[in-house]
Amino acid sequence: MTDISCQLLVIGAGPGGYVAAIRAGQLGLDTVIVDDRKPGGTCLNIGCIPSKALIHAADEYFLLREAARGAAIPGIRATEPGLDWSEVVDWKDGIVNRLNNGVTGLLKRAKVKLVSGRARFLDGKTVEVTGETGTQRIAAENVVIATGSVPVELPSLPFGGKVISSAEALSLDAPPERLVVVGGGYIGVELGTAFAKAGSKVTIVEATAQILPLYDAELVRPVRARLEALGVEILTEAKAMGLAGEGGDLLVEGADGSERRLAADQVLVTVGRRPLTDGWGREELVLEMDGPFLRVDEQRRTAMRGVYAIGDVCGEPMLAHKAMAEGEMVAEIVAGARLAWDKRAIPAICFTDPEIVTVGLSPQEAKRQGHETKIGLFPFQANGRAMTLARDDGFVRVVARADNHLVLGIQAVGAGISELSAAFALALEMGACLEDIAGTIHAHPTQGEGFQEAAFKALGHAIHI
Repeated sequence: MTDISCQLLVIGAGPGGYVAAIRAGQLGLDTVIVDDRKPGGTCLNIGCIPSKALIHAADEYFLLREAARGAAIPGIRATEPGLDWSEVVDWKDGIVNRLNNGVTGLLKRAKVKLVSGRARFLDGKTVEVTGETGTQRIAAENVVIATGSVPVELPSLPFGGKVISSAEALSLDAPPERLVVVGGGYIGVELGTAFAKAGSKVTIVEATAQILPLYDAELVRPVRARLEALGVEILTEAKAMGLAGEGGDLLVEGADGSERRLAADQVLVTVGRRPLTDGWGREELVLEMDGPFLRVDEQRRTAMRGVYAIGDVCGEPMLAHKAMAEGEMVAEIVAGARLAWDKRAIPAICFTDPEIVTVGLSPQEAKRQGHETKIGLFPFQANGRAMTLARDDGFVRVVARADNHLVLGIQAVGAGISELSAAFALALEMGACLEDIAGTIHAHPTQGEGFQEAAFKALGHAIHI
């Protein structure tokens, strides 16, 4: 057994953990990071990055198919395209490996020691790491818990056989002929859309009254319309009961109690993720819980001195960029800075077709908080750039206080709209008012003009509608 001591120990090398470690190393802290997987965590290895690669590949294939049947831009024709999904998956894996190596290199450059293995707390300052080369003990002055999250498994549909999680979906040899997605949240709808474009017959089963239940109906409407145009069947207020029959059909119960069997080659269960709070010795620590999450304060400190928690394990939103920001902040705090967490300007993106972006408060949330608001909405049907992209579905919406015009939230739905998320988040972070956005000259022709036009609309003098 080899003993190691350090100033900062990070448990988990996902987006939050590796950013915390790199920043701590840059600040001169003697830092060790532990994980039993390649650096990057779920996001890089089996989540954000590989899913977006497959979504893009499916988009490209779908566009070629549309051109082959004469449904693309008038005047463009193509022959029927081929699809070798295994080659697409290899390409996706190459991107992941490249980024894995990049994160490893960044840790090395920051003089962070990367220890491969599974960590388990012995007490609040000591962990034991078991890996392929044996066991070693690490003592630290400060510890960051960044263990992330795992997919939720339904008791009626345990993972195995034809029932898969998003991780297995990203490594299928071929698009399944018939895919049933259980759970119409962002993961299910993103992957369901991709497989529909790749040629699968897709059915989405959602227990609530609408798909993407965390978003308001106005944002979801264009996404649902696109899914239906792609031939995706959507069953809402429907409950997956389990597999039935020799063929392993999925038994679904409707809101009225009626039952239906759905034939499926694969059943993709995407009903959410849960924080990973077991398997690393939590019982050896004196930590408080906040529901399923570790309770932390505005500095991400747990109930134990010198023990911090970041990312999915300590609360919503369970987003990689939220974890990264927390990781950077905690490293600064350990190094002596005085900082506090503020989540008002965290953008959330749904990489559906069209994409959805939200940051700050929706109109409904602003109303619940007691704000009187001005709301400006600009449709892409009036945006020249959207027309030239042959995708004028969607809109940009701005929510501001009625009294001083302070922007409280921004939402948008549209093709490629995720790239406007930085502008939206910056506006909230900088405390922009409607006049600031309206007075900023936006390049023409761009979809970003919709942001300025929405501000004009909220101020009562829309130009292009």
